[in-house]
Amino acid sequence: MTDIFSRGSLFSLAGKTAIITGSSRGIGKAIAQAYAAQGANVVISSRNQDACDAVADAINAEAGGRAIAIAASISAKADLARLVEQAEAAFGGIDILVCNAAANPYYGPMAGISDAQFEKILRNNVLANHWLIQAVSPGMVARRDGAIIIVSSIGGYRASPVIGAYNVSKAADFQLARNYAAELGHANVRVNCIAPGLVRTDFARALWEDEANLTEALRGTPLKRIGEPEDIAGAAVFLAAPAGRYVTGQSIVVDGGATVTIGGI
Repeated sequence: MTDIFSRGSLFSLAGKTAIITGSSRGIGKAIAQAYAAQGANVVISSRNQDACDAVADAINAEAGGRAIAIAASISAKADLARLVEQAEAAFGGIDILVCNAAANPYYGPMAGISDAQFEKILRNNVLANHWLIQAVSPGMVARRDGAIIIVSSIGGYRASPVIGAYNVSKAADFQLARNYAAELGHANVRVNCIAPGLVRTDFARALWEDEANLTEALRGTPLKRIGEPEDIAGAAVFLAAPAGRYVTGQSIVVDGGATVTIGGI
């Protein structure tokens, strides 16, 4: 039996510490809960401290003190630096970073988007991820171990008449992961993306709340249903755990099969 099997579960995160942005709800919250269930310390972060506290308290009630809450805005570099500093002060080094928080202030054709809206999308969805990776990667390199995960979207592979600028940012995230994977791989730091399909979150509400729109979105999806936040958490555990130790620079699609057929939005 190889050493990786003899040490225990391929999916154990015992003793690891993870920062998950946008984790007061939706996909980020589901990932934080899954990490804590696998033994990790988790840092819950979003803009609202009360919302972060509620998630951390719920995790601690089940997992026994494995969560703390640190509010931070992904649009502010100083906030993200403080997030990393406080997380390190609480738990020591950061082993896992999940860049999940994102923004999409515009719904419609790109001909109508303002410069300010486009700049916000790029700042929050791409530049903020770069800032966070810059902040955590030196410690990972020093320890010669680390996992960085960017929650992108299948939108990064597709065109859209209503979320085009968002899709541009998500395509950029794929390349951000590839480039950092090449730069950090020498130190055993892995960088990957998860590309969810349509998931039932508040963030994606405009795409699924209307029944006709949801029917169109699911047209051609083999599993015939919308994704739930918990459906994304398993991929995040795999990429952070020993099971994913030889995976880097990749984008794992979790979309119910939507991208293998013609249809959807």
